[in-house]
Amino acid sequence: MRKLIVGNWKMNGLRQSADALVRGILDGLPVGADVGVALCPPATLLASVADMVRESPVEVGGQDCHPEASGAHTGDIAAPMLADAGARYVIVGHSERRSDHGESDALVRAKAEAALASGLRPIVCIGETAEQRRAGEALAVIKHQLAGSLPAFAQADALVVAYEPVWAIGTGDTATPADVEEVHALIRTALRSAAGDAGSQVPILYGGSVKPANAGELLGTAEVDGALVGGASLKAEDFLGIITAAAALN
Repeated sequence: MRKLIVGNWKMNGLRQSADALVRGILDGLPVGADVGVALCPPATLLASVADMVRESPVEVGGQDCHPEASGAHTGDIAAPMLADAGARYVIVGHSERRSDHGESDALVRAKAEAALASGLRPIVCIGETAEQRRAGEALAVIKHQLAGSLPAFAQADALVVAYEPVWAIGTGDTATPADVEEVHALIRTALRSAAGDAGSQVPILYGGSVKPANAGELLGTAEVDGALVGGASLKAEDFLGIITAAAALN
């Protein structure tokens, strides 16, 4: 399976800095690299970033969407709006959305279904907290989140799952390859159980302080099909280093 590297800019970026970042990424993409690349900027920048990458292999995604296609939901963004702005992906269920906005598994599933209905590929995020891992509950939490957050059925080419241990996001701490392999194996088993053979083709990304120095080891771990990158996606050199590490594994 081709590796997929997704940059989540979170609540960062103004037009001038975003333009420079995208130019740096486009100029430095490894020639002929068989790696999927997507950028998920803030909604204010989505259309302009989509225009910049239109003639390149880089795709664009949103960071969230509302479960409804339209309506009286001030401040929210619907999946069709993201698609209209040029998005191909949308992140749903990120731990920062779950914690900051109290999003439940059921809401994450509804958002994923809305994304699919609009032709977007949802990147469904799951992950345990430090307390849950210390209590030995990590695998049980992941199973519960998968059962509640994934759409009832999705084709392999229409769904992405991202495992992001909450304690590793933005902290500098990274799960060990053994920890990642254990969780990704559980996710793969659950996907196969839910979708049969198609479950073997759903990309499973790892996220949580991924950077050039550890990207090769993490991306080379069994059942790791790519990375959801936060802070390192805000520097072209760092993001390109992760893409290069992914390309070297093909």
